[in-house]
Amino acid sequence: MTRTVPGRTDHVVVVGAGLAGLSAALHLLGTGRRVTLLERDAYPGGRAGRLDLDTERGTYRVDTGPTVLTMPDLLDEAFAAVGEKAADRLDLVELDPAYQAHFADGSTMDVHTDAAAMEHEVRSVCGPAAAAGYVRMRDWLTRLYRAEIDSFIGANLDSPLALLGPDLARLAALGGFGRLGPRVARMLPDERLQRIFSFQALYAGVPPHRALAAYGVIAYMDTIGGVFFPRGGMRQVGQALADAATDAGAEIHYGRAATGLERRGGRVTAVRHTSAGAAAADGGDTVRLECDAVVLTPDLPIVHRLLGRAPRRAFPLRYSPSAVVLHAGVARARPELAHHTISFGAAWRRTFREIVDEGRLMSDPSLLVTRPTATDPTLAPPGSDLLFVLAPCPNLDRGPIDWARVGPAYRDELLGVLESRGHPGLGTLTGDLGDVEVSRLVTPADWAAEGMAAGTPFSAAHTVAQTGPFRPRNLVRGLLNAVVAGCGTTPGVGIPPVLISGRLAAERITGASTRARRVPAAL
Repeated sequence: MTRTVPGRTDHVVVVGAGLAGLSAALHLLGTGRRVTLLERDAYPGGRAGRLDLDTERGTYRVDTGPTVLTMPDLLDEAFAAVGEKAADRLDLVELDPAYQAHFADGSTMDVHTDAAAMEHEVRSVCGPAAAAGYVRMRDWLTRLYRAEIDSFIGANLDSPLALLGPDLARLAALGGFGRLGPRVARMLPDERLQRIFSFQALYAGVPPHRALAAYGVIAYMDTIGGVFFPRGGMRQVGQALADAATDAGAEIHYGRAATGLERRGGRVTAVRHTSAGAAAADGGDTVRLECDAVVLTPDLPIVHRLLGRAPRRAFPLRYSPSAVVLHAGVARARPELAHHTISFGAAWRRTFREIVDEGRLMSDPSLLVTRPTATDPTLAPPGSDLLFVLAPCPNLDRGPIDWARVGPAYRDELLGVLESRGHPGLGTLTGDLGDVEVSRLVTPADWAAEGMAAGTPFSAAHTVAQTGPFRPRNLVRGLLNAVVAGCGTTPGVGIPPVLISGRLAAERITGASTRARRVPAAL
C-alpha cells in the first residue's frame, strides 16, 4: 500500500508557486483542503518565468524558462481537479511542424506529430526504407508510453518492489532497459532521424547512447503527443494555474521566501517566511504560517536547507548538463526560422562527450532556437522577432567555467554560428550589433544564483541510479507531513513530469487519486 501523510491535513502550505506547486495546490483544493502558497517571485510559474525587455519601439515579452509544451492533457487534469478545463483559461495552439530540423549537410526536415504527414516527410527527405522505419519507431514509442505512463511515471513508488507487475514485463519486452541510441539506430539507420528521435535524452541529463531506452517516452511526447504554445507566451501557463487556484479558494503570497520549518513530534507545524530579496538576509519581516502539512517545491539545495539536512545516499547526486540561453529581440523579422528550430552541428557523440565527460563547451554546437513570435507576434514590437537560443553546456560541477569572463565571448560565438548557418544579420553583440537591439544572457552562474544545484535548471540527471524509486523521494524521512514536488524528485524533469509530481505530492497527503486514465494518441 502506498504511504501517505498520517493525521490531520486540513491546511497545507505549498512552498513555491511554480508548475509543481500549482499542480499540487489544485489537486489538494479538489479534495477540500485549504491551501496557502508562498512564492518568492512577484508572479507565478517558477522556472517558467517572465522578463520584459523594453525598447523605444516597444516591449519584448520573454519567457525565461521552458519553451516546449507537451502533453496538455496533464494541464486539463490539474484544472479538472477544481472543475475547470485548460481551454477556459488558455488559448493553446498546436504547432505544425512541432520542430524544424536543420542539418550540417544543408538538408532540413519538418517534424510533424501527425503520422501520415511525418511518414511523407521522412519518405521525401530520407527515402522509403526510412519511412518504414519511422512507422516502426512510432509504434514502439507509443507502446513504450502505454507501458510507462501510469505504472512508472504517474505513480508513487515506495520501493523497487512497487515496479513489479505486468507493465514491467511489457517494458522489458519492449527493450526499455536497453540503451536508447542503439535501439533507435536499429529502426532508423539515417543518422538525421536518429538525432530527431533521441536528442530529447539530454533533457533527462544523459547522452542518447547511454540513456535507458525507456526515456524514448520523451520523444513520444515531442513527436507524437504534440507540441503546443499558449498565446501570450509560456508565462500564461503558470498564470492560468494560479488564477484557477485562487478562484478555488487558495491564497498565494507573492514576494515571500520560506526561511524555515517549525517542528513538533515529527511533524512540521509552521513555515516561517519573510520578504524575498534584501530583507530576507537579515530576517526581514518574518511571519510564521501554521500548517497541517507542507509541500516543498524549490530546487533540492533550497529544500535541504529548509529541512536542515540532505537525505543520505550511497553515492552523491549527479546533476544534468546545464545550458547557456540567449534571449534576443531582433529588429527585423526572421521568417526563415520556425517556432522551434533545431540547428544540428556535424558532430554528435563528440558533443555529448565534451559536455558530459570533459566539462567543455561544444566545439560544433547543436542549438535549439525558439521564435515564439512565429505563433504570437504580439510578444515583440511590430516587425520584430523574439529569439530564444539554447546551447547545452557543462554544469558547474563538471566544468567550473568562469562565466563572467567566458559568457559574453560565447554569446558572440553562438550568434556567429547561427550567422554561418543561414541566419544573416544577427552579427555579434560586440562591435557589430546586427539586428539584435536588446538581449539578456543566462549562464550556469545565473542558474546557480537562483539556487539551482550545480548551476543547472535540469536538476538531477536521470541515470539508472536516479530513476523511478531510486530518484530522490517525495516523502521526507523523519517528518510525517512533509512532501517534496518538482523536477528534483519523482518522476523528473520537464513540464509533464513536474505537473505529475504536483499531483503525486497531493496524493501523498490526501491518499486519493482523482485523475482519469490517459489515452495515448492514435498510431
